[in-house]
Amino acid sequence: MTSIAVSSRHHMLRFDILMPYYGDPALMRKAVRSVLAQDGSDWRLTVVDDGTEPEVPDWFADLRDDRVRYLRNPVNLGVTGNFNRCAELAEAPYAVFMGCDDLMLPGYLAAVRGALASSPDAGIVQPGVEVVDAAGQVVLPLVDRAKRLVYAPRLPPAGERLMLQGERAARSLLRGNWLYFPSLCWRTAAVRRFGFRPELRVIQDLALVLDLLLDGESLVVAPEVVFRYRRHGGSESASAAVGGERFAEARAFFAEAAERLERHGWPEAAAASRRHLSSRVHALTLLPGAMARGRWSGAARLVRHACGAGAARP
Repeated sequence: MTSIAVSSRHHMLRFDILMPYYGDPALMRKAVRSVLAQDGSDWRLTVVDDGTEPEVPDWFADLRDDRVRYLRNPVNLGVTGNFNRCAELAEAPYAVFMGCDDLMLPGYLAAVRGALASSPDAGIVQPGVEVVDAAGQVVLPLVDRAKRLVYAPRLPPAGERLMLQGERAARSLLRGNWLYFPSLCWRTAAVRRFGFRPELRVIQDLALVLDLLLDGESLVVAPEVVFRYRRHGGSESASAAVGGERFAEARAFFAEAAERLERHGWPEAAAASRRHLSSRVHALTLLPGAMARGRWSGAARLVRHACGAGAARP
């Protein structure tokens, strides 16, 4: 594994910002620079390169910033494999698994510090997020409008926090996952208890959140907008969604989660998992695009998911 080491600042670390990288080097460089704009001396950025772009190692070598650690995997690990590699590398009490095409706004870590100061026992922090398109323009697509207006809980005023835990949190997220995974800050020890499930490609974030909630962890929401999440058609999740693969995975996950939640004594969350209404509606909205591209097998999978095939029981 190619690596560029950092100095011995690790004893001061509170946050490990981990960036599993594969894709566009220009977007990755913007993401890195957005992290470098954060305040404080209690964080480190680690970029774990799962690609082969020849200029990337030299760019990091020229960066000459001891807050940055760069590693290149000797073989491609895939999306979830690289997430788990990042989790293994985390040493600080808290970890962020940041998308390599997303952006931190300058107040990201300040907002997370504030949330943890008011809720020190939280296992997950969700700060405020705005969505941008491939060109970096702020947008609000239908899926994000639904997250904000239909599925997300009512946010508190600026400066206050919302704490969710137990069945209430699980039911809310299984009704419609309103979190933005790359923006989340996690307690590292909590993530390591479970890791990312290797058989999942695009729903591994919700699976990990559910693991943590069932284990007694809590989620704190801070309304300050400090992160930009990039939504574009070239992402892994977007490609899998139009082809229908995402929803085949989702259907199996929701059925399994419902059984697990029932055994745990959370019947309302189990019912929300069986219905997974937002996931079914999302599949329906993607059907015209799949048909326009001639992806007929994907369109058939989208229809099955939208109709709830195998999803619900009386």
